[in-house]
Amino acid sequence: MVPTLLILLSILIILGYKEFYQHQAVLEKFSIRIHVNGSRGKSSVTRLIAAGLRAGGFRTMAKTTGSSPRIIDTDGKDRMIQRLRSPSIGEQVKLMRYFSKQNLDAVVMECMAVQPEYQWISEQKMQKSTIGVITNIRPDHLDEMGPTMDDITRSLSNTIPFNGNIVVTQGKHNDTLKKIAASRETNLTIASTDDIEDGFMGKFSHLEHEENVAAALEVCKQVGVDKGSALEGMLKAQPDPGALFIKKIQFGENTNFFVNAFAANDPLSTLNIFEMIKKQIPLHPTCVFLNTRADRRSRTNQMITLVSETIQPDIFLIRGDKLPEIPAELFKLTTFPDRSKPEDIIEHLSTLANHVIFGIGNIVGWGEQFVQKLKDFQSDG
Repeated sequence: MVPTLLILLSILIILGYKEFYQHQAVLEKFSIRIHVNGSRGKSSVTRLIAAGLRAGGFRTMAKTTGSSPRIIDTDGKDRMIQRLRSPSIGEQVKLMRYFSKQNLDAVVMECMAVQPEYQWISEQKMQKSTIGVITNIRPDHLDEMGPTMDDITRSLSNTIPFNGNIVVTQGKHNDTLKKIAASRETNLTIASTDDIEDGFMGKFSHLEHEENVAAALEVCKQVGVDKGSALEGMLKAQPDPGALFIKKIQFGENTNFFVNAFAANDPLSTLNIFEMIKKQIPLHPTCVFLNTRADRRSRTNQMITLVSETIQPDIFLIRGDKLPEIPAELFKLTTFPDRSKPEDIIEHLSTLANHVIFGIGNIVGWGEQFVQKLKDFQSDG
């Protein structure tokens, strides 16, 4: 019995070493490996970097996780990833193997790990990036990363490579990131929005964040793409399905504006977008529609507090069950059960006249269906 177990253990060890060396050979196929992590904006930055590299003559493919996992091919076109099982970071290894057969110069991967230990494995074992990116550090995924901002910072820092480069944006926690990068003999660069000329952001077909463009531009510059080519390429990048946008919606003779901010599912990011939108269009009267998830109770409570205490809209709509007590005297409050269909919410929204409708909370699944139904309603109406 014992010899049999030793034989099986030996076989497993041999197979493990074989898998390891095969993956090292895969990684060596790419002279440029970029790994994008952060609290918000990972999918957008991944797409922007890939577009900038393509514009600079690098044959590039990318993979986003985002609201809907996609492969972006060498022509910048999306290919949806069909999963037959729950998401696992192991799919990154399989995709890298696939990419290695495409004769690429560069690969850009969005980090799909949340737990700190998986973030470490994703970078230090799977990606081994030549350039890492941390888009920003926000209070999200507290259950997985830890309750404090220092916990979240150190969790995200697990994807800082050894003996490489890391690009970050302006933030309060860069001193911690600098120390960790230095301990790994990695150069840290803070991307500056000063490189983005006035008026450039208005050229995007959707609402893009200046910090995202700055981070992507810094990466492109580090691999030798000139600024003009990189920025021109970014304007052609196809936005993520959950990308922020403002759309004029007609309900009969009434004109409303719908703001798709579902993908910004933490309070700080949501507030930042709200402040940005105020510069685009007047936010009176305002309707906030919060789409909740049953498995994100703490996030739901945070978003309700943000809306009640800071945003304070004229109308507050919430889809979800088992909600906390809400001070309804501050606004007109309407709640919808979790089983509600997108059409139920749209029917309610169609009674509004000249409102800005601010969609927040969660985009995955139901949120995507709602956005698509709203677009279909508009085209049919």
